[in-house]
Amino acid sequence: MQLKDHRGYKMSGAEPVSIEHFEEALRLFQGWRTDPLPVLERAVALSPSFVMARVLSSYILLCSRDPRNVPKARQSIDALAQAPANERERWHLAILGALIAADYETAQARLSALLDRYPRDVLALQVAHAFDYLLGNTRLLRDRVAHFLPHFPEDLPGHPALATMYAFGLAENGHFSRAVDWGMHALERDPGNPRAHHAIAHVHEMSSQFLAGWRWLANHVAHWSQGSTVANHCWWHLALFCLRSEDPKAALDVYDQPIRSRQTETVADLIDASSLLWRLTLEDHSAGRRWDELADKWTPRVWDGFCAFNDMHAMMAFAAAGRWRAAASLIENQALRARQSDTNAMMTRLVGLPACRGILAYGRGHYAEAADLLSRLPEIAYRLGGSNAQHGVIALTHAAARVRASAFGAGNRKVA
Repeated sequence: MQLKDHRGYKMSGAEPVSIEHFEEALRLFQGWRTDPLPVLERAVALSPSFVMARVLSSYILLCSRDPRNVPKARQSIDALAQAPANERERWHLAILGALIAADYETAQARLSALLDRYPRDVLALQVAHAFDYLLGNTRLLRDRVAHFLPHFPEDLPGHPALATMYAFGLAENGHFSRAVDWGMHALERDPGNPRAHHAIAHVHEMSSQFLAGWRWLANHVAHWSQGSTVANHCWWHLALFCLRSEDPKAALDVYDQPIRSRQTETVADLIDASSLLWRLTLEDHSAGRRWDELADKWTPRVWDGFCAFNDMHAMMAFAAAGRWRAAASLIENQALRARQSDTNAMMTRLVGLPACRGILAYGRGHYAEAADLLSRLPEIAYRLGGSNAQHGVIALTHAAARVRASAFGAGNRKVA
C-alpha cells in the first residue's frame, strides 16, 4: 500500500521518515526559507525511488532562472527512469520534461490539467504560480490561486503558502488593501513568514508608500533576513524605498552591506544588484566602481542564452561599466537565441533583445536611439516576466532616455 502525503495524495517509493523530510522541504520551499535541497537529499538517501522527493528537487532547481541548474534537474529525473510512479507523479514528470525543454506554455497547460484533477496538490500550484510570475501572467498570479483557495481549509498543510501567493497576486493586480489582509492572514498562521513580508512590501512599492514600506521592512527585518532565500531581494526593496524617498546614499549603504557584501554569483542576487544600481544611474547618482564587480560576475553568463530577464540585467552592468565587448557578445547571442522557438526565445525576440539594445544605446550616451528602441516596450514589458516593480525599469529607462535626448539633442550624447 502506498503511503500518502499530508494532503492525502499517494506517494511512490517513500517511507514514513522520508515523507517527513519531503514535507519539511516543501514547507521551506513554499515559505522561501533556508535551502530545502539538503533536506531532500536526506529523503532520497533513505528512499532512492521516492518520486516526489526528486520531483520537488527538480522544480526547485528549475525555478532558479539559472541554466546551470537544468542539467542537475534532468539528472534527478533520469534517476527515476525505472521507478514506479502513479498517475499524479507521471503528470509531474511530464511537466518537468517540458520545463527542461524550456517549453513553459506546455508545462503550464499540464500543470492546469493536473490541478483540475488533484486540486490540493500544493506543489503543483506553487510551481504554476512561479511560472505565471516568470512569464508575466499577472492576472493568473491572482486568479489561479483564488480558484483553488476553497480546496485549502486553514488547517490543511500548505494553506499559509496559498495565502502568501494570493497576497502577491492581489498586489500585482492593484488590490492593495486585500493583499495586506491576506499577507497578515498568512502571518497569523505562520509568524515570521518572509514571503508574506515580501508581498506586503510590494503593496507599499506599488502604492507609492515608500516611507511606510521602509518602516515595514525595517521593523520586521529579523523575520525576512535570517534563514530566508528572499533576504537579498527584501534588502533590494528596502534600498528602493530609500531611493524613492530621495535618499540615494542610504540606498548605496544598503547595497554595500547586506546586498553585495558577500559578492555572490547567484543569478537572483546579480539581478537585484544590477536593477538597483541602474535606477541610481538613471537618476544621475554615481555608483563608482561597483559596476566593475557586477560586470565581472555577469561576464561568464554572456553566452547562457537562457533567460531574457537575466540578459537585460547583465546588459545594465556591461553598459554602465563600459564593457562593450561583453555587451556586443550578449547582443549577438540574443539575436541567435531569438531565432529559436521555445519560450525563452520568444521572450528574447519580443522584449529582451530590443531592451538590451536600448540599454546599450543609453550606456553609450545615444539617448535618442535608446528612446526609440525602448518606445514600444513599456506596454509589453510584462512579457519579460518578473514583478511590476522589476520590469518597470524599462519604462524608467525609456523616460530617462527621452529627457536626455531632449537635453542633449537627437544627434548628440552626454560627455562624461
